[in-house]
Amino acid sequence: MAAYLDGVPLSGIIRIRDLMFTVKDPFRLDQGDISFDAPDTVKSAMTRAIAENKTHYVPTTGVPRLRELIAAKLRDKNRIPVTDPDDVLVTTGGIQGLYVVCQAILEPADEVLVPDPEWPPAAGHALLAKAVPVACPLYESNGWRYDLDELESKITARTRVLYLNTPQNPTGGVLTRSDVERLAEIAREHNLWVISDESYEDVIFDGEHVSIASLPGMYERTIPLYTFSKSYAMTGLRLGYVAIRDAAIRDRAKKALFYTASNISSVVQYGGIGALEGSQECIEQFRAELRARRDLFYRGIREYAGEVFSGEPPAGAFYAFLRIRAQAGDQSSSWRTAEHLIKNGRIGCVPGVDFGAHGEGYLRFCFARERRELTGALESMKTLFGVRV
Repeated sequence: MAAYLDGVPLSGIIRIRDLMFTVKDPFRLDQGDISFDAPDTVKSAMTRAIAENKTHYVPTTGVPRLRELIAAKLRDKNRIPVTDPDDVLVTTGGIQGLYVVCQAILEPADEVLVPDPEWPPAAGHALLAKAVPVACPLYESNGWRYDLDELESKITARTRVLYLNTPQNPTGGVLTRSDVERLAEIAREHNLWVISDESYEDVIFDGEHVSIASLPGMYERTIPLYTFSKSYAMTGLRLGYVAIRDAAIRDRAKKALFYTASNISSVVQYGGIGALEGSQECIEQFRAELRARRDLFYRGIREYAGEVFSGEPPAGAFYAFLRIRAQAGDQSSSWRTAEHLIKNGRIGCVPGVDFGAHGEGYLRFCFARERRELTGALESMKTLFGVRV
């Protein structure tokens, strides 16, 4: 029996989702899903693909035109020296991309450095590959970034992979260029692979996004991972991609991809072609509106819940990762507080501890929802916090 799966936890987000289905007229700030619609370039490309009967098998690693466009995007936008579209593997969202990469590079008992707090599948996929995730704290006082000396001190003879996520889920932290350069030095010095999760690359409010694979000599040891979900509002369509220069690792990843999906939905891939061939104006439009929603939400928190929550607006991504103030009462448990908000305020949120031990005492709210939903949640907080948890 596959008993090792017993040690791979399901994300608490599933438990939260089940709770939310019991709530009438909920405010769904628990889901990392933006309320925007996919641009017309995506929808028209998918409609055309269906009309043209492009509903049959396609290459396992992706439709050639899509891989060509992705390779060009990686070169031009991310400054990663991808010279051959064959480096690119198209995946069913970022989560499958991470799965196939972990299966391709990890051996049992290998150690993977992962941020804490972090999106739960980062550690989960290491466990699925029978590897060992090693938590590296991120610090609110440092803009939700590492103490890089501390991170380096966690490297052992078994450390194989450094997993990076910037902009970061759940904190919204953004690594600086100097952070990324130092991390590249660490990876080279200790002969580590880097998995660079850049799912939120286009959701930057402050600072810049630096792809570590763009630094000299780093693409050879870095596997960058992306998704169409956030940049093009395609969350439900499940389209992502990775780029792997090493032919042996890429061949392993191709096997993991084939045995889990055969090939990614042909129609969805044509939607991806439409996204990349069409106007990119939606990216800036989405970012501007997300900034406005971020600011709206944090104004409301300060006004209605400032005695309960604290935290600075994030530099990237679209999450408010808020500290539960000690003076708010018996609210040290992020699960206890989340359940109170859901059951009594109809406000969806995710307990910080679900993202790692260092996230205890925090809650994650998604501010990518429509303004009226954010305003409704804030009004509910205003009423709710006359009630002790």
